[in-house]
Amino acid sequence: MDSRTEQQAPVLDAAFMADPFDLYDRLRDAAPVCEVRLPGGARAWLVTRYADVRAALTDPRLSMDSRNAGHKRWGGLPLPRELRANLFNMDAPDHTRVRGLIAHAFGRRRMEDLQTAIEGEADRLLDAMAARGRADLIAEFAVPLPFMVICDLLGVTGGDRAGFRHWADEMFAGEAYAQPERVRDAVGSIVGFLQELIADKRARPGDDLLSDLVRARDGDGRLSEPELTALAFLVLLAGYENSTNMIGNGVLALLRHPGQLAKLRARPDLITTAVDELLRYDSPANVALRRFPLVPVEIGGVPIPAGEQVLLSFASANRDPARFPGAADLDVERADNPHVALGHGPHYCVGAPLARLEGRIAIGKLLDRFPRLALAVPAASLNWRPSVRNHGLAELPVVF
Repeated sequence: MDSRTEQQAPVLDAAFMADPFDLYDRLRDAAPVCEVRLPGGARAWLVTRYADVRAALTDPRLSMDSRNAGHKRWGGLPLPRELRANLFNMDAPDHTRVRGLIAHAFGRRRMEDLQTAIEGEADRLLDAMAARGRADLIAEFAVPLPFMVICDLLGVTGGDRAGFRHWADEMFAGEAYAQPERVRDAVGSIVGFLQELIADKRARPGDDLLSDLVRARDGDGRLSEPELTALAFLVLLAGYENSTNMIGNGVLALLRHPGQLAKLRARPDLITTAVDELLRYDSPANVALRRFPLVPVEIGGVPIPAGEQVLLSFASANRDPARFPGAADLDVERADNPHVALGHGPHYCVGAPLARLEGRIAIGKLLDRFPRLALAVPAASLNWRPSVRNHGLAELPVVF
């Protein structure tokens, strides 16, 4: 980019992280594929229209593998060697092989067992909040509930959960560009913990997903050791922050739309449709994980050189009025809703059924338990986490 283009490129700053939708509305009309500047100084191509995003998500010319980045400063946190062989950094055929293993591990019986555990944990957390009449729903509900699910999947028990939770919170507390050493240290601690956990599952396998993956690794060699460690890390990465954001964003959206909240209370059978609409309305992942063109490509009529960083905006695509009538409105009865909040194509979220299950249980039980649930502060005063890739609240004070 020349200096003039650099000055004109939108900056994805703190204001954007708190409310990206104003910029997205303008870009979809005026510059649906354009260069932007990220907070750490890197640059990227941002794609904002639904049709372009959905098509790009299935385009094999767009690689997930960071080795195909054409320049060093692409804006991501350098992963330790043990985590580079992960699904978010793989293309076919390796991606197909590894994804098949973890998708198989999310079998029907495990989902049924998880449903019972999620319902019990949700009730326990709501009981703990009920006596006080107020709570921070992020810290007291939207964070501990998904974390319990992750610990169950990985077979993390007892006192080990406290240290694991601390490192996970450290990793998600700051964006890599702002606090790289803090994030890097937390990732390193998590890797060490997971390697010890894998060794323990080898010696004493349990009835959990990680034990299943260890058996796949040791039984017929379908996984390498780094791939096994990276898969365990991926369960944490994909299942923690996104699920927390889904619950927090969804509850806030309902509280800001009392008519829709009343409709859902009157018709609890709408919860399945409502969860998908909440995912569409305020996607927990703002943009998809970066892609790198293997060859020069054209997206939305805009040429993009090979090796550039491409960001596909889930949040903008899901508010595109060209695909969703009344896109800026929340409609818990929306039937035609092919949103991309959980991705699309070969990298579609492997844990999507679990994410929807968590959303149905968490939001359904919360609304049923607290019929007078309300925000404790003005919505405009809420704080959002400093992240370009994800969109989630740092806190959600409520009274009931």
